[in-house]
Amino acid sequence: MKRQDWITILIIVLVLAPFFIPATGFFEWFKASTANHPFTMAFFKFAILATFGEMLALRIRKGVYNEKGFGIVPRMMVWGFLGMCITMAMMIFKSGVPAFLGALGWSNAGAVFGAAELTWGKVGVAFAVSVLMNSIFAPVMMTFHKCTDIHITENGGTVRGLLRPMKMREIFSTKINWDVQWNLVFKKTIPLFWFPAHTITFILPPTFQVLFAALLGVALGLILALAGNKK
Repeated sequence: MKRQDWITILIIVLVLAPFFIPATGFFEWFKASTANHPFTMAFFKFAILATFGEMLALRIRKGVYNEKGFGIVPRMMVWGFLGMCITMAMMIFKSGVPAFLGALGWSNAGAVFGAAELTWGKVGVAFAVSVLMNSIFAPVMMTFHKCTDIHITENGGTVRGLLRPMKMREIFSTKINWDVQWNLVFKKTIPLFWFPAHTITFILPPTFQVLFAALLGVALGLILALAGNKK
């Protein structure tokens, strides 16, 4: 490994250490802040973790964590916004899908899903929530992310460039590799990775849902970044 890798590992250890040291009270602060300010915390979690996932992808592809035009700050801004959208979607689908299942005849789906004990019924509802959220919301979110990714790159990776109007028609028609977007991102990563990953997320206690979703942000940034550069 290179020096930059050891520095990255050291930073990760320093960031994670307070979570495992009870005397710091950081974990309790983290839980309270997530409960009281869910969207603000979502912004920072995804801005940091998902962007780090993209930096890891760049490290794998080109041997560096950053390069001219990559645009770490603009990417953090986009991921922060997407993090708030993902948090909103989780709230909506966690409430809406049990109600939908109830309308289909599973009258106690909400009670089963909200119960503390782990049962097959809870796993079933969690899987339904994951499938519907990732089938309805995820493709739109992933496509929007791809558009912003292209926009950031084409504008030199600057914050000013990010704020310029996106040429959505041009990006959709000529810049997105729809073969990769459909055949890899949609057809493979969503059912094979995100369906089971978010099923696990939704059966965890709320505190661990937050942590697990934040860690998935790294995987999300890594997968989409690698997919976007697949030939």
